[in-house]
Amino acid sequence: MEHQSIQPKHHYDPDRLLATLISKLSLKNDAALSRALEVSPPVISKIRHRRLPVTASLLIRMHEVSALSIAELRHLMGDQRGKFRISDKHFKPKLSTTH
Repeated sequence: MEHQSIQPKHHYDPDRLLATLISKLSLKNDAALSRALEVSPPVISKIRHRRLPVTASLLIRMHEVSALSIAELRHLMGDQRGKFRISDKHFKPKLSTTH
């Protein structure tokens, strides 16, 4: 018989992250959060409904306005990876089609 862990597993949960930010910043709703983060309201809605991931740049902005560490923010959304990896395609130069 295998022993199963009784510790809860953390899953990606943007609602927890957004709710914590709203509370910490004493905001009323997602619209106020979007203004604080300087993103459009649909961005917050898409994150909440898991149609858009929390990008690295948005995570940095959340850190700037909340003073929560990046590690704390990642923990709140259930990101338990040891490292936050960026695709190597971000570092490749774009090929120009004009000569």
